[in-house]
Parts: sequence; structure tokens; C-alpha cells
Amino acid sequence: MSPGDPPQEPTHQFALLGQRRFAPFFWTQFAGAANDNLFKFAFTMLVTYQLGLAWLPPSMAGLVIGAVFILPFVLFSATSGQLADKIEKSRLVRALKTLEVLIMLMAALGWLAPGQPWQVPLLLVCTFLMGLHSTLFGPVKYAWLPQTLRESELMGGNGMVEMGTFVAILLGNLAGGLLIALPGQGPAWVAAACVLLAVAGRVAAGAMPTAPAPDPHLVINWNPVTETWRNLRMAREEPQLFSTLLGISWMWFFGAVFLSLFPGFAREVLHGNERVASLLLILFSVGIGSGALLCERLGRGRAGLALVPLGALGMSVFTIDLYFAVRGLPASSLMGAGEFMRHGVHWRVMVDLLLLSLSTGLYSVPMYAFMQRRSRPTHRARMVAALNILNALFMVLSSLLAGALLGLGLTSPEVFLCVALANAVMTLWVVVAVPALRQGFGPSMHEVKP
Repeated sequence: MSPGDPPQEPTHQFALLGQRRFAPFFWTQFAGAANDNLFKFAFTMLVTYQLGLAWLPPSMAGLVIGAVFILPFVLFSATSGQLADKIEKSRLVRALKTLEVLIMLMAALGWLAPGQPWQVPLLLVCTFLMGLHSTLFGPVKYAWLPQTLRESELMGGNGMVEMGTFVAILLGNLAGGLLIALPGQGPAWVAAACVLLAVAGRVAAGAMPTAPAPDPHLVINWNPVTETWRNLRMAREEPQLFSTLLGISWMWFFGAVFLSLFPGFAREVLHGNERVASLLLILFSVGIGSGALLCERLGRGRAGLALVPLGALGMSVFTIDLYFAVRGLPASSLMGAGEFMRHGVHWRVMVDLLLLSLSTGLYSVPMYAFMQRRSRPTHRARMVAALNILNALFMVLSSLLAGALLGLGLTSPEVFLCVALANAVMTLWVVVAVPALRQGFGPSMHEVKP
């Protein structure tokens, strides 16, 4: 345990927000996630609606910006895992948050240079650097919790982080869309908001207690290719751990399909405008956050994997029902969120979306807790780095597969149906591959061989 003031008994997840061992870390990662999404969404809206670039058309803006952001996860996750195992974590986080402030100050030059030929290239460079910042922060984020929380608090702590991440994503996207649309001064407001969020994250990081490096004598391998391969090979040496990593990455695959198809689904299937698409995003984020918070109560504070099959079942069942709920919806002109909610048939859609995302939260949080407990402390950050590599690859694969299915003539509800059926198969495989799922609970940390 780190400094702070941990109680003698396991702490309820919300009470963690009043303790130094958790609260500064929580708000640091919350501010970072909000900043990432505010920046990316505002940049996408700037290119899509306000600029007319021949070399970056609106139809490609989201894909290009997303790809530039995720590229560092593939290239540098292995290196970031080594740094998080070698360097004292609070010191590393403070350095990363200082880097974020500098990146946002650089980005402000781009936001405040309308019409300059270097504006978008500079913002793309900053997008890559923000992706690099998130890549370096990721292993610290999930290695911090088992080092500072009791084993019985891991479920609740992970639930809080998962909830906070998706609320930050939601608020960041909403703020980015609203600020960039302000007449005349939108980019300036975005620049100010991004810098302020970065500064807020740095201030929160300054209050984080010390978390000693688990392997301070580690010799860094700076070759990302060989280190990536070594991390994945290390994970494969523990079959249940590697299967758990694949299960978590599948959750990101599943969620990425929905997030990428929401705009087209809202417009072409539900006949709703941008506000309806935002409503779907709100429901999805609230659902995942609610499911994440429920895990502590349903799992009774332990890293219980019994919730994983339950969550996976809900992911498939409610996605399949969503497919049937939108079949035969009558054609209409585009409607706003208020009009959309006045139609009773749309409530089934919203309930399905809320429950399938809630199920996703139930599925993911116990998997993260099990991964943290199962990993050797000296290699935990490198296991998170391996997970980040897999997450990035799965999200890229989800975009390619969704695009291919749409290219074959499938509608977005039919793509959702395909993902729901694939989820059932994937869940069956994970249950077979991870015996702890059938037992209900994973082994305690002291039961895992070093």
C-alpha cells in the first residue's frame, strides 16, 4: 500500500474519492480522458464542417484523426510498459502531465491560426503527441490500482475508473462539439478548454502519493518491435491471463463498432439528427458507467469473474433485440431528440442500448481486476502495455470489419447483429479458456505463482 490513509476495512468505491491514495489519480485520468476526446472531436468537427480541404475530405476526417491518435499505441505501448515498471509512478505521471500541458500549448497555436496552411498539419502532429501521451499513461493507469488498493477494493476501484473514463469521454465529446460550433470564437474556446484541462490534470497529479517502482533495475529495450513481441510472448506464457487480455480487447472491439456506426445508425435507420446521435452516445456512456459501478455490489467487493458471462449474455441478448426493435421503422424526415423520444417505439431502442452497454460494464470491470491480480507485480505494467497493443489492434480490426460489412451491403443493424452473434462465440471461448470463470472467482494474488 502507498501513503495516504487507507482504512482497516475495505472502502466503498465512492468513499475512495475522499482518499489521497485514489482521488488525485482518479481526477488526473478523468481530466486526461476528457481532454483527449474534447480535442479529437472538436478537430473532427472543424475539418468536417468549417474547413474545405481537398487532401482531407469530411468523409475521411474522423478515420484519419482516429488513426493518427491510435498509432502510438501500436508503436510505443511496449516501451511505455517498461517505463511504468522501472520509474516511480507518481513522478512518471507528473512528467506526462507536464508533457500534456506543452502539447496543448502547441495545439493552441493551431487552433488560433485559421486559414493558415500549416494549421491542420500542426493539429495532426498534436493528435499524434496526445496519442503518445495516452500510450505512456495507460500502463501506469491500470498498474497503479493494485499497488495502492486492497485486493477487496480492486473491483470498486476499477469500476470507478471505468465509469470516470466513459463519463469523461462523453463530456469531452459534448464539450468539443459545443465549443467548436460557437460562432466566430469556437477554436479559441477549444484551445482554452484544452489547456485548462491539461493544467487541471497536472495539478491533480501533483497530489498523487508515491508508488514505488516494482522493477527499478529493469534495463529498457528501446526497440518497440522486439519488445512488443516479448510482451505478447510473456502474456502467452500464462494462458488464463492471455485469454483475459483477449477478452478485454474484445470488449473494445464490440464498443468501437457501436461508436463508429452511431452517426449513420441515427440518421439512416432511426431518422434522427445530430442530437439523436448524441443521445445514443449519452445512453451508451451512462450504461457502461452504471454497469461498472454495479460490479462492486454484485461482485461483493471481490474480483469475481462470475459477472463476465452475465455481462456477455446481456451484450448479445440486448443487441439482438435492438436489431429486431428497429426492423420496419417507418421512413420519416430527420427528427430532433425531443420528437424522437415522443415515439413509443423508440423507447425500446433506447432501453436496449442502455442495457447492452450496462452489460458491457459488467463484462469488462471484473476482467480488468482479474488481469491486475493475475499479473506479477514486477511485470504488471508490461502486461497492461500488451493489453493496450491488443486493444489498438482489435479497434483497428473493428473499423475494417465494419467497413467491409457495410461495403457488402449490410445495414448498421445487421452489422450489430453479426457482432452480437460473434460475441456469443467469443464468450463461449473465453469461458472455456479461463477456468476461473466457471468457478466464479479468480485466484487471489498470493495464489498466483511469481
